[in-house]
Amino acid sequence: MTLFDVSQLGERGLPPGHPSELAAPPPPTLQVLPAPDETPVTPSEPRSETPPAPEVEVRISARRKKTSEARWVGKRIVVSLPAHLDVASRQKTIDWLVDRLLARHRPHAAMSDDELLARAIALSHRYLVGARPASVRWVTNMTTRWGSCSHASGAIRISHRLRAVPGWVLDSVLVHEVAHLTHPDHSPAFHRLAEGYPRHAEAGTFLAGYGLGLASTANHADAITPARR
Repeated sequence: MTLFDVSQLGERGLPPGHPSELAAPPPPTLQVLPAPDETPVTPSEPRSETPPAPEVEVRISARRKKTSEARWVGKRIVVSLPAHLDVASRQKTIDWLVDRLLARHRPHAAMSDDELLARAIALSHRYLVGARPASVRWVTNMTTRWGSCSHASGAIRISHRLRAVPGWVLDSVLVHEVAHLTHPDHSPAFHRLAEGYPRHAEAGTFLAGYGLGLASTANHADAITPARR
């Protein structure tokens, strides 16, 4: 059972049943620790992001006129914003900066199979999927699918190509595969479980483009022949 097959992309662009609308990303968790010249702001609702989500510290500076920035400081993200932004603009800027920074951060790239299993179990508990996989492991021989699930054994296999995607995309695939432990088909009940992940539709769109990019790169490499000497 898979999120969708890469082999289907060339025929229809997106997999059967793929949502046409993007799910809006939830807001980040904010913990405000103001610097001496900065004004505290009220924390927003927690963001539903890769567990565990990094701590996000927001600093509002009266001296900062135009530029906004986000940077890693240890294991937390520090966002600096000018004081003139209104609440709505402030939240949009925070979301954009944090998502952009997280997109470049791939802590799961070196994740072991045991850590991948723990992540899948945590996601199942968090999104009430109600199933616990027996094993989850990376595989290198999966070229047309992102993941697979054996309902009988409880074993889940994840393509090594997902080491390069943002964590929230990997999480969507894990939730999808864990949901197959409860519903081995693609019934409405299955989709209700899989779509419990807030960025399910957005992850599908991301993977569609990512899959096309991988296919294009592979086709280009196949077309190149070594020069004769």
